[in-house]
Amino acid sequence: MKKTLNIDAKLLEEAREACGASTDTDTVRLGLEALVRHAASQRLRTFMGSEPNAQDVPRRREPAASARKAS
Repeated sequence: MKKTLNIDAKLLEEAREACGASTDTDTVRLGLEALVRHAASQRLRTFMGSEPNAQDVPRRREPAASARKAS
């Protein structure tokens, strides 16, 4: 979809350098994707600790590399 946007040139250049994009389109796309991820993360944070009877989930972790070598 094509849109006409008024974006501060300095801000766009700073964003391009920060994300390593090669084009203005990539810069805007990466910025929008980051915004969507951040908003989703914030929505998930609202649920932190909202279930008082929740139990820890057992997790399996591989031993650290140093522990594997010692065995």
